[in-house]
Amino acid sequence: METIGTWWMWVGFAVFVVVAIGVDLLVMERQGAHKVTTKEAVGWSVLWFSLAFVFVGILWWYLNGSQGREVANTVSMQFITGYLVEKSLSVDNIFVFLMLFSYFAVPAEYQKRALIVGIIGAIVLRTVLILAGAWLLSTFHWLLYVFGAFLVITGVKMWLAAGKEPDIATNPVLKFLRGRMRIADKFDGEKLTTMIGGVKHYTPLFVVLVLIGTTDIIFAVDSIPAIFAITSDPFIVLTANIFAILGLRALYFLLADLASRFHLLAYGLALVLVFIGAKMLLIDVYKIPIGYALLATAGLIAGSVIASLWTSRGKPRETPALPHDPR
Repeated sequence: METIGTWWMWVGFAVFVVVAIGVDLLVMERQGAHKVTTKEAVGWSVLWFSLAFVFVGILWWYLNGSQGREVANTVSMQFITGYLVEKSLSVDNIFVFLMLFSYFAVPAEYQKRALIVGIIGAIVLRTVLILAGAWLLSTFHWLLYVFGAFLVITGVKMWLAAGKEPDIATNPVLKFLRGRMRIADKFDGEKLTTMIGGVKHYTPLFVVLVLIGTTDIIFAVDSIPAIFAITSDPFIVLTANIFAILGLRALYFLLADLASRFHLLAYGLALVLVFIGAKMLLIDVYKIPIGYALLATAGLIAGSVIASLWTSRGKPRETPALPHDPR
């Protein structure tokens, strides 16, 4: 697998991720269970966003000195494009998380822990999938066409499904858990299990964590091929993915109350997937310059966001309705 990442760059990034998660967990432990304020969410969002661009700035500086300006510019644009794609697709995760928290009536003070556990699981999962995907693509070039076709089909399906909320009650994973586990009716703080009448039961928070994990597997299958259409370098693919995931929790609390305002974003993301899939399918015929890919991706996402805000102006914010049976 060809990569600009040296052994010390891989180790250094791994240490950074461990430290970042450790600090996040330490801060969360000291704060205790509480509802995240908008100010707090904005602060963390700005921090993660800034760290991503500090990283790409250092990467550009290193590559400019070791491999030249052209390589530095290309790799930096690949990272920014990949980060933008992954960050945008993660918004779809946020909408699903919002529906899960609403469906199970998860108290606001418990949502933070559920998200951080989900993020740690997502980092481990995506690291494995990205390294496996990089090896497969370097060994079997024809898989590019499979991934490209898959992204185009996924984009079309996302377009057709836009605006339709999934029925969580029919989720096969939820049906499996309900059929094979004792699930408590109520939360027991942030515990995943509780004792009722001397019998061990799993709390609704445990069910939410399982559903978040399975949801991320589904989204990873979409997003990882998308970034491989931008670059095949596993170091850039992994770092862009991880930076997007690290800021997911803060982004959730920032956008949770504004979900209804971004009702057209799904259409923009669908077009991004179709565009990237087409880029992958045409790779041996015409290689779309990374600069054009960055402009197209940013334009589609920004256009859908602006259109969403424009068409929703003046409308009251919608609060997701809670079901009668939160189990």
